[in-house]
Amino acid sequence: MLEMPSKLIYVQDIPLEVLNKLYKIMVTIRRFEEKIVDLYPAQEMKTPVHLYIGQEAVAAGVCATLRKDDYIFSTHRSHGHYLAKGGNMKRLMAEFYGKRTGCSRGKGGSMHVVDSEVGVCGTTAIVGGNIPLAAGTALASVLRNEDRVSVSFFGDGASEEGVFHEVLNFASLKKLPIIFVCENNFYATHSHQTKRQPHDLIYKLAKGYGLPGLRVDGNNVLKVYGVAKDAVGRARDGEGPTLIECRTYRWKGHVGPECDIKLGYRSRDELNRWIKRCPIKMLERLFRRNGGIISEKEKEEIVKQIDREIQNAYEYGKESAYPEPEELFTDVWG
Repeated sequence: MLEMPSKLIYVQDIPLEVLNKLYKIMVTIRRFEEKIVDLYPAQEMKTPVHLYIGQEAVAAGVCATLRKDDYIFSTHRSHGHYLAKGGNMKRLMAEFYGKRTGCSRGKGGSMHVVDSEVGVCGTTAIVGGNIPLAAGTALASVLRNEDRVSVSFFGDGASEEGVFHEVLNFASLKKLPIIFVCENNFYATHSHQTKRQPHDLIYKLAKGYGLPGLRVDGNNVLKVYGVAKDAVGRARDGEGPTLIECRTYRWKGHVGPECDIKLGYRSRDELNRWIKRCPIKMLERLFRRNGGIISEKEKEEIVKQIDREIQNAYEYGKESAYPEPEELFTDVWG
């Protein structure tokens, strides 16, 4: 039986330091993205931005199970993954402003962030484009006899690409240490999943390739953390890949800082239902029900500290220098 139901995960099952880490990661991503919403209308950022607001539990839950030297590969909606893996916030903000101090030297923008020091090997705006890249590092780990794990984050649209199926087959055949994390937010740009696929069962696609497939509430960070931890453990033990479908929802439009309800492809009621299931609020409710694991005062201090870091990152990005013209072809390979 390859369809593995996610087991129940309780607050008591997770160490306090991990609970704190999960909460801080989600709040950091949320506050950072909200800062971008505030700054973007000034039109000083020339890069398109695809915001991660609403999906924070996926990046936080998965990356909290990884080591610094593990590899992750992301998509055009990459900010959350980058921050959750420990990427440098100042360098990320500088990249948005096209500055030479940016994580991609000001040449990649929002959709092409990288930080090899923390295992963020790169992001790509090509739908499904990072899936074979993650398989490459996973194969390298096997050949080098290393116990590193690779993670590919991708959306529901990528499950319709041929490369998704090719790589699942290859990864299963070679028992590669890779986790396929599908962030199913139900929309490929403006097209709902039911308009593109004959069924709503992405996780079951794993069965045809002989690897475990799981579906999890992508807004419940404890559940994401639980299934990711098990999958990472399997990968490190040489048991091969896992496909995890995390069902979640983006609050903002496909691209840009605005809400796109007026475009008519989704309803205000649908958005409001998902906002009520805010992953951060869900974790806070669990904290309250379990004796106030993090107090209101502690939460306020966490937010203040994160906001200071974000403000420092903003000032760093604004004050940094642009690349010189002669740097145009530096770090570019043809």
